[in-house]
Amino acid sequence: MALTNKIGVIVDSFGVGVREGLRKAKDVGAEGVQIYAVKGEMDPDVLVGPARQELKKYIADLGLEISALCGDLGGHGFQDAAANPEKVEKSKRIMDLAVELGTNIVTTHIGIVPEDKNGPVYDAMQTACEELSRYANSLGAYFAIETGPETAAHLKSFLDTLSGKGVSVNFDPANMVMVTGDDPVQGVKLLKDYIVHTHVKDGVRHRVVDPRVVYGSLETEGMEHDKIAALLAEGKIFEELPLGEGKVDFDAYFRALQEIGYQGYLTIEREVGADPEADIRKAVQFIRAYR
Repeated sequence: MALTNKIGVIVDSFGVGVREGLRKAKDVGAEGVQIYAVKGEMDPDVLVGPARQELKKYIADLGLEISALCGDLGGHGFQDAAANPEKVEKSKRIMDLAVELGTNIVTTHIGIVPEDKNGPVYDAMQTACEELSRYANSLGAYFAIETGPETAAHLKSFLDTLSGKGVSVNFDPANMVMVTGDDPVQGVKLLKDYIVHTHVKDGVRHRVVDPRVVYGSLETEGMEHDKIAALLAEGKIFEELPLGEGKVDFDAYFRALQEIGYQGYLTIEREVGADPEADIRKAVQFIRAYR
């Protein structure tokens, strides 16, 4: 197996700001970058006018390209119908920014898709995502849901209800391993028609826990969140680990991506650790070993 996919890095993983993070991404050997575009200098309401083209040129001059923007608005995603109009409009502006900066992918979390397809939360999420799918379709763009909060099969059943492929998938194998216990290889095969971007991350699950508590949900308000948060902080439920040290079978995962014909980015995400730059540098080498 010889990978030909380009290697990306989430700039924010370095924790040093956008410009310095871009330089570090180049230094560790990445070919592309993913950048959070929700608040601060990358907020589409802040990065306006000529500043957008100046940033695009800065990235190009470094020899990088943008694999995707991250448009995760937090909270319960799109579960709250009352909050959705504002979130939908913000998501549209982030997609506009992405296209102007030269990428057509925005990744996000939408909240956990409920099992009850007839309930108000499912309806709120479906309504919001249908509007976003139509908008993304109009731009030739993708609003890509990150895997992990629910099984691949359940996520696919939700995506199948939407128009076109405007709402697609950002595949993260570690989230599946750490939270739902779902098999990333089977997940790739199930979601093959929707995968437009991927993360390369590793981890291990120590105990079974309700994903709704980990990610937050309107359905779990009032549960022992403080207790769960403490356990998460101590790594007693799951741990994100450097590549190759967790339970993601990368041989099988990369092979599955090849089998479905995925040609997009393999973007490294490192959300924890005392020295993320060193971990990211090692991750780049880890992926290159498959070339």
